[in-house]
Amino acid sequence: MMKNVENERPSASERFREFLETSAGKVTAAAIILVAGAMIYYSVRSNFGPTDAGRMASDRMFIDAKTGKSFWYTLKKGDKIPVYSKSSGENAGYPAEMCYWNKDGTIRKEGFPVLLNTYKGEPEPTFCPDCGRLVVGHNPPAAVGRKAPPTQEEYRARKTGNAGTDK
Repeated sequence: MMKNVENERPSASERFREFLETSAGKVTAAAIILVAGAMIYYSVRSNFGPTDAGRMASDRMFIDAKTGKSFWYTLKKGDKIPVYSKSSGENAGYPAEMCYWNKDGTIRKEGFPVLLNTYKGEPEPTFCPDCGRLVVGHNPPAAVGRKAPPTQEEYRARKTGNAGTDK
């Protein structure tokens, strides 16, 4: 008994091979390879790259002491403070402390970057130019139930012992 070769259907692998030889097949194969490559890249990067904590520590908000403009800067090994700032074209960038308070003592949604007076060589305490409240190094975040830092007037009154008086 002889097989009738003309009536046999090509196998799935033969049909796939024929498809890959067409223009559409080549484009499809290239797209699949690109998508697979991207998936491998992002998988390796997320598993072996910097952690979220590492990114938070290295991607920081800075303020140009010459222009007062804030900017994001990614710290790299060997960087020294002050860092280069595009706004002044100089190494005048210092780490910003974020203030999360409003003038009325409520919590603001977005932090306001503040340059500490110590970076400017001024001995006086730093007050947020937006809300007027005290800002310190490693400024604690605002939280419900936490008392807002003092305003400049409240701070001076405490220092001079005039807290609770009208003037």
